[in-house]
Amino acid sequence: MASKRAESAELCTSTSGDVSPQKKKKDVRVWMDGCFDMVHFGHANALRQGKEFGTQLFVGIHSDEEVTQHKGPPVYSEEERYKMVRAIKWVDQVVENAPYVTTLETLDQYDCDFCVHGDDITTTIDGQDTYHLVKAANRYKECKRTAGVSTTDLVGRMLLVTKSHHQRDEDTIDSQQVGAISQGPSVHSPWTGVSQFLTTTKKIIQFSEGREPKPGDKIVYVAGAFDLFHVGHLDFLEKAAALGDFLIVGIHTDPVVNRYKGANYPIMNMHERTLSVLACKYVSEVVIGAPYAVTPELMEHFKYVSEVVIGAPYAVTPELMEHFKVDVVCHGMTPVMPDVDGSDPYAEPKRCGKFKAIDSKNDLTTHIILERIIKHRLEYEARNKKKEEKEMKILEQLKAAQTKTG
Repeated sequence: MASKRAESAELCTSTSGDVSPQKKKKDVRVWMDGCFDMVHFGHANALRQGKEFGTQLFVGIHSDEEVTQHKGPPVYSEEERYKMVRAIKWVDQVVENAPYVTTLETLDQYDCDFCVHGDDITTTIDGQDTYHLVKAANRYKECKRTAGVSTTDLVGRMLLVTKSHHQRDEDTIDSQQVGAISQGPSVHSPWTGVSQFLTTTKKIIQFSEGREPKPGDKIVYVAGAFDLFHVGHLDFLEKAAALGDFLIVGIHTDPVVNRYKGANYPIMNMHERTLSVLACKYVSEVVIGAPYAVTPELMEHFKYVSEVVIGAPYAVTPELMEHFKVDVVCHGMTPVMPDVDGSDPYAEPKRCGKFKAIDSKNDLTTHIILERIIKHRLEYEARNKKKEEKEMKILEQLKAAQTKTG
């Protein structure tokens, strides 16, 4: 568990929830917590918004035992969840094994002024609001939930894929089997269901660092699907970033990923995958729609970067390498599929002596995550159904309260 800040008592929080006059404005500590299962850009966006309320962001993460008790079995282990959240660039400190119900004692232990959470509902196993204590003490603030994505949503996408993508098309999916996880006539909760995230240029800008490589910086380039961004990707990017000063990540388009992954991959669309990668603290820049083959033009281009590059060609060609001024091109230990013409997509950086294979020492893949879901399919379906039932009860209570006050 994270340690309490050594310096303390003179910097305090008023009982009204406002930052105490004794605490300097530049030292406002924000607390956020959650399960952070299958950590995705929706989580990252909440943390980004939370950080904007103050100057330091403390993130509490619940243990596997707590998550299982209140929500159902998590897809990621607690150690995977701890590591993923630590790598999100807006997070200053992670607190392991945080209590499921946020208490004033927890805020005080880490000298946090208030707690921030999204405008959706989080409850215990018995339907109690997990933030009722900090709300009552006026030490609670809300940020906007990222519509169109949630862990429940991603699990639902994978369950839909496992039941239908080989045999039937979209029109013949069994709605009764997937009703508990898909957005349809029988689903009314605004927080649970399978939906589609629509990205905007504003969202990309919010996630981007907006910095350029300095003269003399060693530029490292990697590319891939980065679907369901996980600790295997994270370990690879950490090692790639250590090879230089400025890490550029190319994100392949959905059709390209589908060509080399098959089935219904990718689970997340290109813009969702872009935001997930941009949230990682090791990443300096992202190429949206990156080529499959690294060209000289791409390697040359990154003498300066102030924009997001969209719709690059498929291969890493000489033109591509030249375009981005790339010094090193990296790939993991997974097999490399030939380009559409049968050529090696990394032929150019290999020819230039700029290719490096990286062993992340982590064998987790998107396919392994999918296998976890398949193995526990019924448990996850039950978890999603239970979550929605609790949300619906709270919605009914809120509506009843509004009717009375109206």
